[in-house]
Amino acid sequence: MTKINWDKYPPIPGFDSVRMKREIQAKIYEETEHMTLEGQRERIRKRAEQFDEEQRLRRIEREAET
Repeated sequence: MTKINWDKYPPIPGFDSVRMKREIQAKIYEETEHMTLEGQRERIRKRAEQFDEEQRLRRIEREAET
């Protein structure tokens, strides 16, 4: 496992990660509270595809920079 040097990542003043997490959870709950299990699965599948595409584009951008 890779050891992380946390000194490279200082805290961001005024940033509340717990509040951010709770806000994201509330948004997801509102979007999914009336969905069937199948609807939730489809939402997750679409989000995963979207994430994969974003990562692919980032990889292409990084490769173009070098």
